[in-house]
Amino acid sequence: MSAVKWTFVKRFDSTAVCIEHLEKNGFVSIATSPHVKGKTNVYLHEGDFTHHAKLAVWFGNEKHGISELAVEHSEMCVSIPMFGMIESLNLGTSSGIVLYEVAKQRREYQSKYHSSRKMRKRSKPLPTVMPREDDTSLS
Repeated sequence: MSAVKWTFVKRFDSTAVCIEHLEKNGFVSIATSPHVKGKTNVYLHEGDFTHHAKLAVWFGNEKHGISELAVEHSEMCVSIPMFGMIESLNLGTSSGIVLYEVAKQRREYQSKYHSSRKMRKRSKPLPTVMPREDDTSLS
């Protein structure tokens, strides 16, 4: 619940109103949906999520999936590679997996480059993982 303090949350009355807001504010959308004809389709680990400063990720629910309007306005469709007969995860699981990968890539990119229009390399990269202290008391 405290994540709301650090996360931008805005509710929209319709998908169309949300898309209008995102495009007006310079966001690029990607949809989480496998195998959409006519769209660039990539597996999650193959996508590059560092090209755009403002990125919106669309998720569909378990019952109805993602709206055609959201897919239509998305730059690409991303899917989580799965094995077996069912290519579906619940919303909480899929959003956690996708947002983790997006955040990981963007954090690694930002650690290497200054956030300026010229994207100059940093002389010393910022840390991207939390260092773990050796705990000898468990031995």
